[in-house]
This record gives sequence, C-alpha cells and structure tokens, in this order.
Amino acid sequence: MRILLIGAIASLVGACASIGRPEGGPRDVTPPVFVRSNPEPGALNVDRNRIDIWFDENLKLEDPVNKVVVSPVQKENARVNANGRHLTVEFRDTLADSTTYIIDFADAIRDLNEGNILDGFAYDFSTGNALDTLTISGMVFEARNLEPAQGMVVGVYSNQADSAISTLPLERVAKTNQYGQFTIRGLKPGNYNIFALDDRNRDWHWDRSENVAFFPVSLSPSTEQVEVADTLRSQAGEDSIVRRKAWHYLPDDILLTWFNENYRPQYLRDNKRPSRRYIELKFGAPVDSMPVLTVLNGPLAGGNLADLSVLETRAERDSMIYWLRDTVLVSQDSILLQARYRKTDSLDCLVWQTDTLKMFFRRQPVKEKKEKKKEKGDSLAADSLPQITFVDFKASTPGSQELNLPVRFEAPEPLEPISRDAWRLEVQRDTLWLPVADVSLEPDSVTPRGVILSASWEEGTKYRFTADSARIFNIYGEFNRPFKFEFTTKKLDDYGNIYLNLTDLTALQLPDSARVIVELLSSSDQPVATATVENGSAAFHYVAPATYYARAYIDIDHDGQWTTGNVGLKRLPEDVFYYPKKLVLRKNWDLEQDWSLLDTPVDLQKPKEIKKNKPKTKEPDQTGTDSDEDGEFGDGFDPEQGAWGNGSQYNNAGGRGGSNRRGGFGQGGMRTNRSF
Repeated sequence: MRILLIGAIASLVGACASIGRPEGGPRDVTPPVFVRSNPEPGALNVDRNRIDIWFDENLKLEDPVNKVVVSPVQKENARVNANGRHLTVEFRDTLADSTTYIIDFADAIRDLNEGNILDGFAYDFSTGNALDTLTISGMVFEARNLEPAQGMVVGVYSNQADSAISTLPLERVAKTNQYGQFTIRGLKPGNYNIFALDDRNRDWHWDRSENVAFFPVSLSPSTEQVEVADTLRSQAGEDSIVRRKAWHYLPDDILLTWFNENYRPQYLRDNKRPSRRYIELKFGAPVDSMPVLTVLNGPLAGGNLADLSVLETRAERDSMIYWLRDTVLVSQDSILLQARYRKTDSLDCLVWQTDTLKMFFRRQPVKEKKEKKKEKGDSLAADSLPQITFVDFKASTPGSQELNLPVRFEAPEPLEPISRDAWRLEVQRDTLWLPVADVSLEPDSVTPRGVILSASWEEGTKYRFTADSARIFNIYGEFNRPFKFEFTTKKLDDYGNIYLNLTDLTALQLPDSARVIVELLSSSDQPVATATVENGSAAFHYVAPATYYARAYIDIDHDGQWTTGNVGLKRLPEDVFYYPKKLVLRKNWDLEQDWSLLDTPVDLQKPKEIKKNKPKTKEPDQTGTDSDEDGEFGDGFDPEQGAWGNGSQYNNAGGRGGSNRRGGFGQGGMRTNRSF
C-alpha cells in the first residue's frame, strides 16, 4: 500500500488595509475580505437567480469564465461581474429544487490595486430546507513531471458505474488553484468516485483524448470535531491563546496525478510518393502490425512491397518509408498498391481494412538551359558528359568525441553493407597514423541510412576514419567520393560521475518484477541520461560538468520506460519522484548523494528552477543544492473550514502546505491508495 502525507491547508487571514499617509505607507499585502452577501452565506430556500457579495475594498476578476465554477454544473455558465467592492453572480439556468449550490471562485478574485489573490473563496446556499456541507480536498499533479495542475476540473460521481466518467456529467465540481489544490464542497453523505480532467470541450465528462486523473477507490466524506487554538491580541498588544472546538472535514489528503492515455484512433492518415525512390505512409497512431502492401500494376504486379524495398520506420512506429530497391518500380511513374492494414472502427476496435492506393510521381518541369558558348579548345560540351551522383556519406557526430559513445555516419538513402576492407580507422602517435585493430562498423539499428563505428577510445587522442572512393554504396549502386573524418576524444578530466543512493527502497515494498529507474535531467527538465538502480544505487558515468536534476520512476511493468495510466483498466500511471535539490557537477569530480524517495513532500519535491507552473504569488525558497542542509517544509493543518456556520466554506480550503510520502494518513495526510 502506497501512502502519502500532505501538510494541509492554512486558512486565509482577513485584515482591512490601513489608510496610507500622503507620503506613503506600508504596501497592502492582504486580499479582499468578505463583508456581507444577499442571500447570506449558507442561506436556505433560496429562490432568486442573482447573488450579491460585498468586500472591504475594490476588486477585479481574472478570467471568471474559466476560473469560476458552479456546482452542480450548469448547462449555461453563470454571468459573474465585479464593480467596485460589489460582486454579482447571475444564473442563466433554472435552479434545481432542494439542492445545495456552491459557487467556487478559485483564485479569480483579486484586489484592484495590488492584485492580492483571495484564493479558495467559495459561497454556498440551498434551494431546499437543508445544506449539504461535506467536502473532499487534495491536490492534482502531472504524473510524469509532478507539475501542479492549474485550473483543472475535479469532480465526483455518486454513480459507481465504470462508464460514468465517459458518459455522464460530473455531479459536483471544483477547479484547482495555482498550487494544484482543490476542495469539492456541498457533498451529501455517501460513496464517491473522484476524477480530474482538463475538459477541453466543456461537456463535464471525459473524452479519451483528454488528460485525466482518478483515485483507485471510492471515498466517503465525513467530519470530526477537533480542538483549535486562536491567538487574540489586546489593545495593549498582548497576545493570548484561546482554544475552541471546530470541525475537521475529511478526506483532505487526496493526491491525483493526471496523465493522458495517448489514445489515437488507428487509420491511414496520409500516403505519398515525394520521390521516385520512396513511398511514405503515415498512420494516426503507432501500428502494432505492419501493413501488407501488394503491387497491382507493372511488371512486378503481385509482389509484396516489403520484398521489393528497404523499410525505414520512425521510433513511434506511426510513420514508415519504403525505399524502392527494384529499379523497375523506381522507373514507374505510377504505382498501384493494395494496402491491408488495421483500422479503428466505430466500436473502438481494431479491424483489418483494405484500400487501393495510387502512388504517382509527378515530374518537375525542366527549365530550359541557355546554350553555353563553346570555348576554344573544348573538345566536348559539358552537358554531354555523364552526370554522376555520389553518396553523401558524412559523420553525424561532432569532432569532439565522447569516450563512452560510438561515432555515427549517415547517408541520405539506405546503404548496402560495407565490407571491412572498404575503410580503416587510425590513431595518431606523434606524427604517425597507426591502424586501430579492435574496431567495428555496424549498421545502425535506428535507420538503414546509418552505420555505427565502435572502438575502445583512448582519452585525449586524435583518430582518423578513411574510406576510399567507390567503396561505400547505397542500394541504388551510387558510391562515395574519397572520405576522411578526423576527430579527437575528450579527456577523462572533462567528465564527472554522479552516484545517487536510494535509501528507502524497502519501504516501497515493490514486487520482484518491478525496478526503479533514475533519469538525470537538464535545466529544461529533459532526460540526458538514464540508469537502472542496482544494489540501491544509480550510477551515471562520463557526465559533462553542469547543473543537473534527478527524477525516478517505478518501472512496474519492467519495460524500461515510463508507462502512462489507463482509465478502463483502472491502471494508475507509474509513480514518479523528484530529487528536491539541484546537483552541481564539476570537472573530474565524483558527486555522491543519498536520496530518500518518501521523505520530501510531493508538492515540494520538484526544484523550483525547473518547475514550469509557478504560482504568481511569491513563494519561500524551497530548493537547496547538493551541499545544502535539509530545509524545513510547511506542515500543519487548520481544520476549521466552516468559519461561517452552517457548513459554509469561505476560507482557503486548498491552501499551501506540504505533502509527504512518509506513510500514515494522519490529520491532513495526502494519500493515494496505490498497491504495487
């Protein structure tokens, strides 16, 4: 069972801005404070379609169409306006009988002058005799990179059917704030399934192309009474502590990580013949079975195109190029193909489809050349000489060679196998070039247009690769000019090593089939190297000096790559962890660092330097370096969400806090019932 804690939520402190002196005063740092409303907060038997709310200062609304949500959801968005200190909400749908309504403003309300955000403000009322007051709170992050999900719809279903998320509108909704936090209000007692989605088409349910998150078990909201402490200040400036009873709303610790199923319907998206020499097919999604292509016209009719060509595919397997090897096919201006491939039908099933493809090569118009004046002594006009096309064989790696990598060579078209006597690799010793014996030149597994030169490189040494003329051929019989490529290997002193020791792997209780993979990240949050954890450690060798970051994921299916989730299969995405500090590597330096995956709060794991969804309000410094002491992370929980009585929630039910993977739910604990 995987357990996560979150230090939960600090409530808003309302304070009136003091009147400034003519020469200036302290800057206003407090958001607008609620003063009154009509109807009153938590009012019952409301039969009007307009809500009026007043604050203590002039305010403005930021993007209310997208940020302000009404729950239950409305077919037509309510009209929300602000004028001075007065805010109005007008419903354009008929209100349902005996229903609790919540208007969640998220972080749309700000004061006019300084832009201080009133985060988590919500207003509730009922059209019946009772007010539903239960809540579910938590946070939403992107599963792959732990970015806080801003402005994402989070909602619940009391309908427990698996199909509800894709067929029915969410029953109660909220939106995440700039920290990814949410609170769904106005719930009755019962069991709920909870989801988060980006709802691009605003139909309040999930379509397979949309980003989505789900909690793997149903939730039952509840309350518990707790004791809280208030600090009171007298006119003399003395503080005193007053303790009182308050209600704590549960659960307040739900962690949702959104993903995309990467679903794309399978179909033949495009087919063309941009050159005589190849045919290109593009599919709507990666193919699991290669298409069967049969030639229908010409001397090779009935032949399988796979036997008459060289296939080149993209890594995603959604695009493929057939290099026509047979000169008969190359010379045909039109090629008819019978294509049999798998296609997604109306029931979302893969079925075999057969089409006839007409592949035409359209000749480019030839520009007329002006007749060149024959010079004295010319015995033969230049245009009468045969034109030779050479193979443009070249290195695709820089001249400064990494010690741990091979050299890649590439040509514009597929190459024939290159014989060992067609090339040589030499190493420079003083002024002499001596042959290297232990070396190989193998076809590139990624593309038939490339080859890989591998050897045990010596540091700081100059090498020369040479191929004589007409020794390297492509599949069309064209050959190379004399080729020479010189390069120098880097020195060992140019590198460093990074060792990350994962100290709490046993606490994860992983199955034997699972493994932990660590990615070394650049300052743009992109992987630059990958290592599998062995004996509790991930080792990165031959690393260039720079500032790096680290991310780990649990490779549950043991396929060597991060696997996304699947709603239909109720499969969560593979869990991701960030090392919360930057790793500064120097030349000729070994950096060794212990890393506890479960110690750092989820919302504080990702270093702020590489975080993209940064809140607009100022944050305390959260990130150290490899040599820093561990910092103190925010925790603690203000359980009093119902500050207005009758269960009305006006304070910040989704405020800043820390989420933590130490285990144990506890008060304010962030959890994700994941069993590995």
